[in-house]
Amino acid sequence: QVQLAESGGGLVQAGGSLRLSCAASGRTFNNNAMGWFRQAPGKEREFVAAINWSGGSTNYADSVKGRFTISRDNAKNTVWMEMNSLKVEDTAVYYCAQDSGNRWVLRVTMHDYDYWGQGTQVTVSS
Repeated sequence: QVQLAESGGGLVQAGGSLRLSCAASGRTFNNNAMGWFRQAPGKEREFVAAINWSGGSTNYADSVKGRFTISRDNAKNTVWMEMNSLKVEDTAVYYCAQDSGNRWVLRVTMHDYDYWGQGTQVTVSS
């Protein structure tokens, strides 16, 4: 069983920064691609970023490219997402997810991910 726990969310002004963390438990963390998704009120959950098992390859949604950075440390069983130049439209609950059994492919569809955290709220004020 894999458990994921996000932290680092909060309230920030537009233009500010936050760093989200996702702590994982379970023996398979090091062998799997990981992703971040977000869900704003009244909207579907959407892909934000993904990283392969080694951290050597990443993928981003166009809406966050150049502002967000996903990274991981397998020794610490942790994935991070550094979010800079935040916009009001980045307001959402952010979830990390594990793509079990997949090491390399950076998938963008939520149904490809097997394990999810509870989410952390990010609110960006104008």
